[in-house]
Amino acid sequence: MASRRHAIADDLRSRIADGRIKPGGRLPSEAQLAAHYAVSTPPLRNALALLQAEGLVEKIHGKGNFARQPLRRTTYVGGGRTPARTPLPVSIRTTWLRARGHLNALLGVPPGSPVTEFFCVSHDGKSPHSLARIYVPRDLAPAAAPDASPWPQEVASLLAGPLPQLTKVQENVHVRLPTPSEAATLRISSTLAVLAITRVATDITGRVVEVALLALPGDRAEAVFTTEHTTTERRQEG
Repeated sequence: MASRRHAIADDLRSRIADGRIKPGGRLPSEAQLAAHYAVSTPPLRNALALLQAEGLVEKIHGKGNFARQPLRRTTYVGGGRTPARTPLPVSIRTTWLRARGHLNALLGVPPGSPVTEFFCVSHDGKSPHSLARIYVPRDLAPAAAPDASPWPQEVASLLAGPLPQLTKVQENVHVRLPTPSEAATLRISSTLAVLAITRVATDITGRVVEVALLALPGDRAEAVFTTEHTTTERRQEG
């Protein structure tokens, strides 16, 4: 038998699916929902947490719970290829800093090396959609901060001057829970998994010219990696 929280979540889920609760519409208050389902606050909040983790409900502090607008899905194309572009607008905050901790290892630079960070948040309407922290050695970064622009998926869109010839782009992909900062920025539940991608681009001299740390909420993103075999490889496999 389904638990009370799952029964409540199922009912609210169906009300959202059939349009009784419109996208963007505010759900009744927690007190009203608890009274309607004849439960105490904890199981009601657990049910709402399930829907928040699924991306069906968004909780806005001080305002209440709202049915999410249909989310636009993002496809990240890996395997050394250019990530899929998206028309979503992006806000970019630029910070000059000194490399510390894990950045030293990723960039292959000594502690305290000057680095420019581009903190990028894409938006779907009024809602934040995904985020990326992109780190570039200071001497490669433009002198002025770029304006808000389409999602900066390539080094070329952020570097000063021509794009260095790249010899390797290494991507590490895993699923994890968002950090408190990511959850707050993206306005997602702390229980909604994110697709975390660490991308390191190296030029022909062996220098790391870009490190990108992307966080794509699992309810609106997927990653696609394609391996193409040459004719010789196909014959050997046959």
